[in-house]
Amino acid sequence: MQSNKQETENNLKETSRVETFSDGVFAIAITLLVLELIQMLHPQSGQATLRSYLDHWEPFLAFLIGFFTILVCWINHHHLFIYVKRVDSKLMWVNGFLLLIVTVTPFPTAILATYLQKESSLALAIFGFTYFLMSVAYYCVSSYVYRNRLIAEDSRNFFKGVQLTYGYCIVYTFVAFFICFISIPVAIVLYVLMFSVFAFPKEFATRLLKKPRSQ
Repeated sequence: MQSNKQETENNLKETSRVETFSDGVFAIAITLLVLELIQMLHPQSGQATLRSYLDHWEPFLAFLIGFFTILVCWINHHHLFIYVKRVDSKLMWVNGFLLLIVTVTPFPTAILATYLQKESSLALAIFGFTYFLMSVAYYCVSSYVYRNRLIAEDSRNFFKGVQLTYGYCIVYTFVAFFICFISIPVAIVLYVLMFSVFAFPKEFATRLLKKPRSQ
C-alpha cells in the first residue's frame, strides 16, 4: 500500500513538472509576441507617435490574434492535463511537438502583421496553417494519453469526446486553410467559430458526447 502511494506521488510530481515546463513555454511565446510588437512599432522620423500607431494598426491586431491564439492553446493544454495522471518519456516528446508549434506562433503572427493589407490571403493562410498544426499536435497528445491509458479510468469515456474534438478540428482547419485563398471573410468567420469552441473545450466535448444519444 505504501509503494502504491509513493508511485502515485511520483506520478503526480512528474505530471506537475511537465505542466510547469509547458506553462513556461507558453509564457515565453507570449513574451516573444510583445517583443515583436515593440520591434514593429517604431515611429518614423518626423511623424507623431500617435499618428504613426494609428496608421500602422496591423501589428496591434496581429498581436491580439496571436495572444488569444496562445491563450486558447494554454486553456486546452491545461484542460488535457487535468485528466493525465502519469507521464512517460514518449509523452514528453509528443508534448514537446505541441510546444514547438506554440513557440513558432510569433513568426506567422509577424507575417500577418506585415502583409495583412498587402497580401491578405497569403498572410491569413500562413497564420491559419498554424491552427492546422496545433490541431494535429493536440490530437497527437490526446490520442497518446488515451491509447496508453495515462488518464484515470473513470475519465476515459469523457476524454474520448476530447480526442474526437481535436480530430474534427484537423479536418476543419485544413478546409479553412484553403478557404483563405477563396474568401477572406468566410475564413475569418470559420476561425472565429473555432475560437468560440476551443475557448471552452470541456463544454464542447460534453455536448459532443451527448449528441449521439439524443438522436
